[in-house]
Amino acid sequence: MSNYLDRFFQDAFKSDQKEKSSFDNSFEQASDEQVAAHLDVDQYESFQLTQAVRPALDLKVKPVEGYRHDVYVDDESGGKVPVVMAAVSKNKLFSTFIKMIQRLGPVVDVVLESSHADSDHGHIDLYREHIDMPVLVSILYEFEDILTNDGCTGIAVLNPNTPQEIQFEEHKLLIVYGSPLEQFEFMLEQSGVTERSDMKFITEAEHIHSSTDAYAKRFEELRTELGLDGNQRRESFGDSFENESQAEESWGDEGWNPDEDNTQGGLL
Repeated sequence: MSNYLDRFFQDAFKSDQKEKSSFDNSFEQASDEQVAAHLDVDQYESFQLTQAVRPALDLKVKPVEGYRHDVYVDDESGGKVPVVMAAVSKNKLFSTFIKMIQRLGPVVDVVLESSHADSDHGHIDLYREHIDMPVLVSILYEFEDILTNDGCTGIAVLNPNTPQEIQFEEHKLLIVYGSPLEQFEFMLEQSGVTERSDMKFITEAEHIHSSTDAYAKRFEELRTELGLDGNQRRESFGDSFENESQAEESWGDEGWNPDEDNTQGGLL
C-alpha cells in the first residue's frame, strides 16, 4: 500500500476487517506520486470539487454536476418523503445553498453535524430551535470556509412546520427533503444544475474525506456562534441518510476518521 495514505488506512482496517473486505481499496497498489496527483485534482471537466472530498483513484463514480430525485423511507413508520439530491460545482455551491434555505421561512431550526476525529461519539448532531434567518445567514457567511471545504462538517436547516429540510452535508451534496420541491429544482436549474435521472454521486462509491486540526477548532467556533454549547440531539431527515455502498476514508492533518452510521431508514 502507498505510504502516503497508509497512516490513514491502517487503523481503520484494523478496527473493522469485515468492512475492509466489502470493497476494493483503489489506493492500495498506487504509488505515492499517483495518490498525491489524484488528491490534487479538484476539477473534472467543468465541475469543481471542494477540498472536502475526493473520489476513488479508479473513478468508478466520476464527479459530475446535476441533481436527481429520490425518496426517503422511514423504516419504522414506512412513511415516504420526496427528495432532491444535487451535486453543485464549488464556484456556486455555497451561494445556491444560501438561496435555498431562505425559502424555508423567517425562523428555522438548525442541525450542525460533525465527525471530527476528536468527537466523543464519532459523529454528533447538535440541534438548535428557532433561529432568525438573517442571523443564521450572517453566521453561515462568516464560516463559509469550513462549511464548504471541511469533510467532517455538515449542516441542515429545517422548518418543522412544513416540514422541509435542506442539508449541506459532509460530502458537500445538497439534499432537499419534503414537498413541494419544485421551487428548489427551479433554483438549481437557474444555477445551471440540470436533472440527471441516472447520475451517481460520490457517496455511491469509495471516496475519501479531508479535514484538518484547524477545521476542528473552527467547528467549535461555529458551534459557539450558533449557540450550541450543549450536546443537544434531535433526529432530522438528514440523520437517516445512508448509502450502504459507500466506503469512506480520510486524508488530512487529522488522520483517519471513519464514519459511524447507526441510522434507520434511507433513500430508495
